[in-house]
Amino acid sequence: MAKVVATRMSSPVPVDPRLRVAGVQYLNARPLYEGLADEPRVRLQLSLPSDVARRIAEDEADVALMPVAAAAAIGDIRFMRGAAIGARGPVRSVVLVGERPIDELEEVSLDLSSRTSVILSRLILRKLRSASARAGEPRFYGRGPADAIAEVAGKRGALIIGDAALEIEGRFPFVVDLGEAWRDWTGLPFVFAAWCGRAGALSADDERLLLEARERGLARRDAIADAYAAQTDRAPSSLRSYLRDAIRYDFHDAEREGLARFFEEGNRAGLLPKATVRFFDDDRRRAAPQATLDGLLARAADGERLSAAEGERLLTEGGLFDLGLAADAVRKRKHPHDVVTYIVDRNVNYTNVCTTSCRFCAFYRPPGHAEGYVLSREVLRTKLQEVVDAGGVQILLQGGLNPDLPITWYEELFTWIKREFGLGLHALSPEEILHIGQLEKLSTKRVLERLHAAGLDSVPGGGAEILVDSVRRKIAKAKCTSDEWLGVMRVAHHMGLRSSATMMYGTVDTARDRVNHLVKLRELQDETGGFTAFFCWDFQHEKGTRIESGDTGTHLYLRTQAVARLMLDNISHVGASWVTQGPEIGQVALRFGADDFGSVMFEENVVSSAGTTFCMNAEGMEKRIRAAGFKSARRNVRYDWLTEPV
Repeated sequence: MAKVVATRMSSPVPVDPRLRVAGVQYLNARPLYEGLADEPRVRLQLSLPSDVARRIAEDEADVALMPVAAAAAIGDIRFMRGAAIGARGPVRSVVLVGERPIDELEEVSLDLSSRTSVILSRLILRKLRSASARAGEPRFYGRGPADAIAEVAGKRGALIIGDAALEIEGRFPFVVDLGEAWRDWTGLPFVFAAWCGRAGALSADDERLLLEARERGLARRDAIADAYAAQTDRAPSSLRSYLRDAIRYDFHDAEREGLARFFEEGNRAGLLPKATVRFFDDDRRRAAPQATLDGLLARAADGERLSAAEGERLLTEGGLFDLGLAADAVRKRKHPHDVVTYIVDRNVNYTNVCTTSCRFCAFYRPPGHAEGYVLSREVLRTKLQEVVDAGGVQILLQGGLNPDLPITWYEELFTWIKREFGLGLHALSPEEILHIGQLEKLSTKRVLERLHAAGLDSVPGGGAEILVDSVRRKIAKAKCTSDEWLGVMRVAHHMGLRSSATMMYGTVDTARDRVNHLVKLRELQDETGGFTAFFCWDFQHEKGTRIESGDTGTHLYLRTQAVARLMLDNISHVGASWVTQGPEIGQVALRFGADDFGSVMFEENVVSSAGTTFCMNAEGMEKRIRAAGFKSARRNVRYDWLTEPV
């Protein structure tokens, strides 16, 4: 009989008692999971490696055959002994390809479906370039497999993973097989993916179930290869050799040593948190030692990358002032001149008409509502001239998803603002850009190209809320997904546009959700380097919103900002959210990792719709900064100083 849990409505909801197993849909993974398809004790879900890792991170699976780099990023992960996807030489399905020697590449398109392969490729590229005395790294561009392959030309190569790599064998003159390159470098096997889960997720019986499936799958490798060959017109003999000779399905002492070396190299390069290879059965023999909070804080203060589990522990267990001291140490290391910046701009909400109906938003009005508006040019002229007269440099322009505004409306508006006022345009959140693309049937890239040509300078981080889809579905089910939000930012960054990163927490999200959000921002920043700064604030609950407040308050805000400063080792700036917390707490936030005081507030409409109405002019902002013990300097959107620090 199925277990039940009680909901707030007191209705019993059945809980599926089966083991939730997430598997990789690539050919090389089939021998490990195929035998589970008809297993009544298992609920098997297949997807790309990146999504499999997400399911573990967001507690949607108990165990997953997932990339090992994701295990390090999540932290507190155990591996199952005896089964993995690895190689002891050429792997064939994880390759760097090009039309020129790989060490000469200046750009690389990355198939992002496996973070393990992405990090391994960066390590191998660094080693190749070092051997040929080439400084630095190529520029990286996240792409789908087909686009990555199509873009290979001249000094642009690609990382190709999985089945797509098998399909291009022999196509390019220069190839580095990452399995072979790792063996040549270290003499060790490489583990690309393994059965992973949080501590305690697998019992001994569960492990036996997965190992028995492995044995059945390995016995059927030829049949699996032949079936795939029939679907793809690939030579059966080549695929049989791939599953029998190239892919190794072991995970014993040698593989453990190879994985530990990969974790060590990734951590040394600043691409992975410190990670230990620990098996589920290790825990059954002896309890795992736990790092002290002081040790975690010291590592983070020194700039070492933390895992999601470590960040979650600091957020929930760390002392408030200890977190502040560690975050302040990071600020001092990144910004040693004790200068706090701010920007003179204006937040203009050009329309409040919106189709998304976010439950936390008191600002929007549905199409046709009597209180809906679109600002006229006359109103905008007054607002923008006030910014120019005050020495402002930029407009933060955001609004609702208004179905009556075509892309030409934005192009004409941007062109007019640039011509008449010469202000920078920090405009349109990813949600708005996606909306325009859907309305006009245009790709995100084309929308951004047209808007950039009309005057768009940078993209604000609005609409991120929490980048965990289970949360987003509860608070704004019509909103874009986490991957869609990140995808817009990826395209913008690769075009040379910069953006801010944000987080609004305090609805239905948990500490784990908030830290997963930070890790997703960090991973995109590893790829693009396009985020200039991070800002966070808590949900401002008031009448007009249709959701109750969760965890909020001053202490949690300071804790959250401090942990963000510790987790986001690759984002230069953190801004204090005095608009939601008040100027005094904004000053305190400067000792909890923030080095920026944000924007002078001519007006603010979204947060103030929920009853929060703090405002400050430039003079007041400079006084607050200096009173907190810092020098102040005006900046632009790229954080260049526009005035000498005072």
